[in-house]
Amino acid sequence: MAVIHQTVLKPDKMELLAAWLPSRPWYRGGPEGPEPVKAGGFRLDDPRGAVGIEFMMVNDVSGLRPAAYLVPLAYRGAPLDGAAEEALIGVAEHGVLGRRWVYDALRDPVAVAQLVALLEGRTRAQHQDLSDTPDDELVLSRAEDAAPGAVDPAAAEATDDAEGTVLTFPHGAALRLHRALRPAPGDPPAAPEGTSRLTGVWTAGDDRRVRGLLAVLRTGPRP
Repeated sequence: MAVIHQTVLKPDKMELLAAWLPSRPWYRGGPEGPEPVKAGGFRLDDPRGAVGIEFMMVNDVSGLRPAAYLVPLAYRGAPLDGAAEEALIGVAEHGVLGRRWVYDALRDPVAVAQLVALLEGRTRAQHQDLSDTPDDELVLSRAEDAAPGAVDPAAAEATDDAEGTVLTFPHGAALRLHRALRPAPGDPPAAPEGTSRLTGVWTAGDDRRVRGLLAVLRTGPRP
């Protein structure tokens, strides 16, 4: 299990995101720039313990209508070989671990593999702020025909659009991460045939705890 260090990061995560968010096609804010505020999230464990993986929810309170985003972060102790320039969110100094390269986790192969494992039911998410503590607010819904091992995380290709990021895999499989978050009232629905769906909870701009769809893994060709 990952150990959560009670220390500081300079620049901090909100400063890094304030500079990076406007470059994304799913960013909904104006030209004045965002004011991100932490709203929730969870962590995934790298089995080798080398990469920190955090899925952070933030509210942007800069505009008249606050927007909520899901921003997965991958923390590394050295640059990621072969990573595209746009994959790097920033570089920061960690009070315990030293210099950390912070990447968009959907461009990091270790993080992608653990996200796929989560959606296939092969691993559990961990609490964002507590060591060795599962996150019990995530709900995974999987169709009976959504068998583990149907996709190869190492073959993923990431594409951003106006709603989020799509990872495509060989043979028609795809994973969509919803970056622009929207609350969905009621209980999470059952997953359609050939899919796994992940919902989570965050704090909305009006301090309500809300639930919405975070990710969908489709393991078969699109009909």
